[in-house]
Amino acid sequence: MALLDQYGRPVKTAALTQALARPGITGVRQVWGGSTASGLTPHRLAAILAACDQGDSERYVALAEEMEERDPHYASVLGTRKRAVSGVKPMVKAASDSARDKEIAEAVRERIAEHAGFSDLVEDALDGLGKGFAVVEIDWGRSKSEWWPESFTHVDPRFIRYDRDTLRVPHLLDEADPTYGIPLAPFKFVYHAPRLKSGLPLRGGLARLAAFTWMCKAYALKDWVAFAELFGLPLRVGRYGPEATKEDVEILFRAVANIGTDAAAILPESMNIEFEDGTKGTGSDSLFENLARYLDEQTSKAVLGQTMTSDNGSSQAQANVHNEVRHDIAAADAKGVSGALMRDLVKPYVDLNFGVQPDYPTLVIEIAEPEDTTALMNATDKALGRGLTIAARELRGKLGWSEPQAGEEVVGGTAPALPPAPTDVALNREGADMSDPQDTLDEIEAEMLAEWQPVMRETLDPIETAIMGAASYEDALAALDQLGPLPAGRVIDTLVKGSFLARAQGDVRDD
Repeated sequence: MALLDQYGRPVKTAALTQALARPGITGVRQVWGGSTASGLTPHRLAAILAACDQGDSERYVALAEEMEERDPHYASVLGTRKRAVSGVKPMVKAASDSARDKEIAEAVRERIAEHAGFSDLVEDALDGLGKGFAVVEIDWGRSKSEWWPESFTHVDPRFIRYDRDTLRVPHLLDEADPTYGIPLAPFKFVYHAPRLKSGLPLRGGLARLAAFTWMCKAYALKDWVAFAELFGLPLRVGRYGPEATKEDVEILFRAVANIGTDAAAILPESMNIEFEDGTKGTGSDSLFENLARYLDEQTSKAVLGQTMTSDNGSSQAQANVHNEVRHDIAAADAKGVSGALMRDLVKPYVDLNFGVQPDYPTLVIEIAEPEDTTALMNATDKALGRGLTIAARELRGKLGWSEPQAGEEVVGGTAPALPPAPTDVALNREGADMSDPQDTLDEIEAEMLAEWQPVMRETLDPIETAIMGAASYEDALAALDQLGPLPAGRVIDTLVKGSFLARAQGDVRDD
């Protein structure tokens, strides 16, 4: 039975060990490419985007690449978004608890999830965030009984075209079709088109969204540098008297022209050079900086969904609030790239080694939401202060702390709990030394503690109800704050009784 890929195409296993998308000095996939960003104008940018809409994406992806190379801010925020996913260790879950499914999952874990190049594979796949798509070639290795991915090679996006009918099916430029290319070979490539917006992949890249902002910033920086060159140094004015000859004027001019670079000049005593501040009162120096900063903020919003953790002027509290949005974006990116790896890498690996399966192991890149430990500890402290008991194991797990092993050095600790009080204690039970004042007080204390559970129940019940009805620590904290004064009638009665008995014993002894 012929092995088919996810699209129903037959797999040619003989081609899996061959390099299919390597560039060269000649041919349709040339390693050399000219600059698209140099001299970019609004008219040229519009033409590049219009051509990309028609399927001619070569200049667009070249521009997207140069945007990362030329703008430190864009490269930084885009790299941050990629590494938020590529730096996470993946997990592999077996399709079921059967021995066979566990064996397959373990093989996927060893050969793929723990592959030395896995993080680079994820980052290369996330190159599609900027360009709208990314393709990575799988370099398969094999023995007589096993297939495995030896390495992964990022495919230059200039070599990728889309079919002319739908502009959704990726093709690889090839000598057989140097214009539109041929479909990607089955089991040979990982293709990832991040779903940043609905529509065609070529219109969904972040580079398209940020291109106009990037171009405006390039203009602003160019004008800023020209402004600094012109007005950064004070204006040099040479003055000469009516008695100066033509030769004197030429000497003065050369001195004024050269003093900017030589920082020294010689001229007759009758002449002088004055330096005037040409920027005073213009406000132009801050105009370019404000424009560049504003454009950077728009880029941060487009790439990260926020500006607080990437731009100046933000407080830590504000950054913590905005991290929630970044977590959502990272989780969506991780889900998308995990799906592409499942389809184009995990399934081919399993099919090649174990045959077609009814269910496949799941490779997951899970982005854990950061825990607000300050709010957690505040809520815990309040709950403990109101009588709630919490399993130490659960609290350690929330804080990321491990259970100390026997004999291991530890830090901190809690006071030992009070021993359980006997339930049948009487104030003057037989055998008590009533002549000892401390013994009498111990008897009073024991009687009060004997019924502490029913006494405290009316106070603890509202607290437990509020905690059990909360869905999170934040909800629990809010519910506790809304409880208001708690009933304490039985507690007060018990304390009054104990105080009365202690006072009575004191009065007896005084007599």
